[in-house]
Amino acid sequence: MPDSRGALLIQGVLDDLAIKKIKPGKKQTVFVCEGRPSLEAGKLNAKALLKQGITPTIICDNMAGFLFFKKMVGRVILACQYADKGGALCDTGALVCAVLAKTHQVPVQLMPARARTRFLGSPGDILSFEGKAIAPKGTQGYVPLVEWVSGKYL
Repeated sequence: MPDSRGALLIQGVLDDLAIKKIKPGKKQTVFVCEGRPSLEAGKLNAKALLKQGITPTIICDNMAGFLFFKKMVGRVILACQYADKGGALCDTGALVCAVLAKTHQVPVQLMPARARTRFLGSPGDILSFEGKAIAPKGTQGYVPLVEWVSGKYL
């Protein structure tokens, strides 16, 4: 059975070549954030990890905080589209994971993200889940697909 203490937490949609570089410990749990609203991170990362012989455990994006609270995370990998001395442009959700990692003194590693052509998703993307409405008609949605993570958290 995998060991969830010192687990690896992957956030964002990683490039396939980046996934090939991931080498968890033999019994180390690898958690993958699902990547709302499209669930693309969970789907694509899990598929690529399985090809590498790594069995991922997909979590809801907001469960990362619980994993840190339980002291289960040993390393964080963030999908990064661009980085400089000031920080990194990462897939949305990275900032929360980076702040949690700094707070809990867990190392953060940036790895190349799968290329994106949009910075914002459609409001409808967040107002439904797998084709079913999850919010009342008239509700608005805001869907940033990337965010800046300050270098102080990396």
